[in-house]
Amino acid sequence: MHKIKAVILAAGAGTRMKSEVPKVLHKVLDRTMLDYVLEAAEEAGAQEVCIVVGHKGDMVVSHVEKTGRTNVVFAVQEQQLGTGHAVMQAGDFIGEEGQVLILFGDTPLIGGDTLASLVRTHQEEGNQATVLSTHVDDPTGYGRIIRGGDGTFVKSVEHKDANETERTSKEINSGMYCFEAKALGSALQKITPHNVQGEYYLPDTLAILKEAGGKVGAAPVECSDEVLGVNSRVQLAEATGILQKRINTCWMEAGVTILSPETTFIGKDVVFENDVTVYPGVWMEGKCFVGSGSVIGSHSRIEGTRIGRNNEIVQSVILDSSMGEGNHVGPFAYIRPNSTLGDRIKIGDFVEIKNAVIGDGTKVSHLTYIGDADVGKDINFGCGTVVVNYDGYHKHRSVIEDGAFIGCNTNLISPVHIEKNAYTAAGSTITMDVPENALGIARAKQTNKEGWVQKYKAINEKVENQEDSR
Repeated sequence: MHKIKAVILAAGAGTRMKSEVPKVLHKVLDRTMLDYVLEAAEEAGAQEVCIVVGHKGDMVVSHVEKTGRTNVVFAVQEQQLGTGHAVMQAGDFIGEEGQVLILFGDTPLIGGDTLASLVRTHQEEGNQATVLSTHVDDPTGYGRIIRGGDGTFVKSVEHKDANETERTSKEINSGMYCFEAKALGSALQKITPHNVQGEYYLPDTLAILKEAGGKVGAAPVECSDEVLGVNSRVQLAEATGILQKRINTCWMEAGVTILSPETTFIGKDVVFENDVTVYPGVWMEGKCFVGSGSVIGSHSRIEGTRIGRNNEIVQSVILDSSMGEGNHVGPFAYIRPNSTLGDRIKIGDFVEIKNAVIGDGTKVSHLTYIGDADVGKDINFGCGTVVVNYDGYHKHRSVIEDGAFIGCNTNLISPVHIEKNAYTAAGSTITMDVPENALGIARAKQTNKEGWVQKYKAINEKVENQEDSR
């Protein structure tokens, strides 16, 4: 079995982005450009990866470490002296065994299957180097792939160095390669900065290998979008649009109704069953699942959430949570992380749920906050209920059992236990447990003061007259 490694170049300053964030950490949909390239390399079989960092490299290293990858190492390019120089910094990592993919951290549209195909072509043809190429309508400015009459690779030539005949080629060099590790290491030692910029160009290794009798090939990818590099915010938006269309088309072909693909943004890790309907303006990211028959309403944002079948989400935000079947959420509901909803639940307008479990058939219709609570089945929450879970230092958890009825404007001061079928009176502040089948009342006794309004108005009118006479 061939050992495959990948070197990802991510040292550039990305000045055209005009950002304090390294270029490769800018996001396309819900993940950074570098994340996509890492995933593509791994999907192509790369067991080990070296990322060459430079400009604000500490931010790049920190980001990758947070992903939990243990197969990634880093090399530092102190000065940006060209692609060849960047790859030289990974010399110890490259070694002398197996194949090495050379990739860019700002090409988020490259597919793992495309890189796998590049590796297969490289191996099957017995090449020492294979360049990933593609055909474009306007190749101006790109390095050209020149082939002989029999279709074999002759050379890769920069646009400025190409003659008129060579410039008619519409096959371009993507800058991504598969090398034999030993051959790459040898060729890197021979490249020189013989250009105006004083840089070391990686494509020079191809000529060096051919001159030494090595075999070099080019493997074209059909979709030129895959090799698109991002150097500006405009190109970032273009890449986002391409990936957005790619993902949305895939799901529509799989039986999902997306009413406005142009305004719907769905991340790579979102999974739908068929017969889901997605309304305009929806944003979904992270590892989400949506079951058959569910409707995701306009302008909803859903992240890292599992949504069962036949749910209706109306203009709401749901983060890192899960729900069963047949629920109605929204409009304007906010389901915060670590919340679990059962089946046939109603979460109405301006309701916030955080780190709570809500049992089957429970209704939380409007203007209510439930945080850090275990809520049972078939419970009714009146308008304006608040589970008061934070004392300024610690979070406390409350339990509300099946069949309870929470009256309007109830404050439940956690930790408190509302037992089965218990009621709380409207306007109560509950600080003690309420036993099963009991009514908890915690409010001052009403007192009516006869004639109070007349006295109140008379006093205020007297004060106003005195002020006017001054």
